[in-house]
Amino acid sequence: MPIKRMDVSCVVACTAALSLGLVHCASAPVPEPETPAAPRESPPAAADALAPAGPRAPMNANPPPGPEVPRTSYLPVVDTEPFATIMARMKAEKPSVMKRQRALLEQRYDLADRPARGVTMSRGKPVQAGVRVKLPKGTTWEALAALTPEAIRAQGLWPKGFLPLPHPNHPEGGMVFPQFQIDELKRQTGRDLTRFDVDFDLPDHLLSEFPPPIYLTTRPDLGDVSKGQLVTIDNYYELFNGILNPKQLEGLRLLVTPFPQMQFNATADRRSERPSLGVACLDCHANGHTNNATHLVGDIRPQEFRHRIDTPTLRGVNVQRLFGSQRALKTVEDFTEFEQRAAYFDGDPVIAVKKGINILDRGHQTHTMSEFQAILDFPPAPKLDVEGRLDPAKATPEELRGEQVFHGKGRCGSCHPAPYYTDNLMHNLQTERFHEPVLINGRMATADGPIKTFPLRGIKDSPPYLHDGRLLTLEDTVEFFNLVLGLRLTAQEKSDLTAFMRAL
Repeated sequence: MPIKRMDVSCVVACTAALSLGLVHCASAPVPEPETPAAPRESPPAAADALAPAGPRAPMNANPPPGPEVPRTSYLPVVDTEPFATIMARMKAEKPSVMKRQRALLEQRYDLADRPARGVTMSRGKPVQAGVRVKLPKGTTWEALAALTPEAIRAQGLWPKGFLPLPHPNHPEGGMVFPQFQIDELKRQTGRDLTRFDVDFDLPDHLLSEFPPPIYLTTRPDLGDVSKGQLVTIDNYYELFNGILNPKQLEGLRLLVTPFPQMQFNATADRRSERPSLGVACLDCHANGHTNNATHLVGDIRPQEFRHRIDTPTLRGVNVQRLFGSQRALKTVEDFTEFEQRAAYFDGDPVIAVKKGINILDRGHQTHTMSEFQAILDFPPAPKLDVEGRLDPAKATPEELRGEQVFHGKGRCGSCHPAPYYTDNLMHNLQTERFHEPVLINGRMATADGPIKTFPLRGIKDSPPYLHDGRLLTLEDTVEFFNLVLGLRLTAQEKSDLTAFMRAL
């Protein structure tokens, strides 16, 4: 059921948008309260009514188009303000930026640390349980499921947690890392991926485990080959020499080598205090999986329409046939090459030249990087048989009932068929049926368009869910798709379905 994230198997889920106080290509409006594009009777909630930080225009915004100031898809190249001035201003604004985002999260979600009993990820981190999206006052999930999309939209009953999740600072955008990733990279390599203008927003207990295990299709006998370590340029050779062939080892070297990127580079147009070597592919796709680092897709303009990305896992790249958020690239080699040329730099090759583009050689570098990615395997699923279905001798009654719901009433299997639980297609959920267009902290919540179907193998290891991470638990995804697909599942069917997906 849950179409997970958009940039599945991207080598570097690292787009960003930045400037030095100049108007930028994205034409995003100043962050403002969560208010509909068209007038509505109900007032906005308090969390979304917080004022934007500071009086300045957003860093990536264009002024309204007019005869003298037309819209543009390009970022400005010339720096017109000293770096020290930019950094001081944005540091001062950072507490207000994060306070606004925290208020939004608390309004939408129950953020408590409430793990499921006896359910863990592959290395033992507890899986969070329960529906975390908050309902509009006075309604229930059962009552919502009985309404048509038109009625939900007319009455303003679409849960706010089902709306697109904005970037922690959407008008600014860019790559943002969880603190645990920043700390471990700094300990191992001395590189610092801290931004002076924004921090990561979601609590650690709602994220994937760190560091994640690594499983190889070529050596399933070894189990987790990471030895509990985060793989970096400092330890990759020690960990993998003698396990990988020379091409794969070279590909891994490139994947842990930092290259300049929008926020992290050596120019004055950056968001790190000190000049930076850049970002490595596996800085986001930690150990070939994910650390849930976030950013904005580079293939959409203007800024307010750009989707937040929850970094996807690279596990199972070998069984996937479409790559990219909505671009449907056909090979991981294409995606690897395109992302280094574009996604690292907001889809703007002009600014990439300024900051230090790393053009990959297709015949050697892209090939070896892709070869390593292609052997990253899903985690073990001991209750599944060779066809990816539950073994009745190993599964619980709840899981077996959930499998029937998944392939039957729930209609999940129509997009997520066994054995890997993806159809390698894109689907448009048309969630705009349920709500008016609304601006949320600089993010315009409207039609998303077609989104790639994410494989559900190992799904319990990859929270949060949907392409932007708006669904914090598997229970949230069940409620979301129950409404989107009009399923009218019972409480027991929802519980069974969740149990089945945890077994994948």
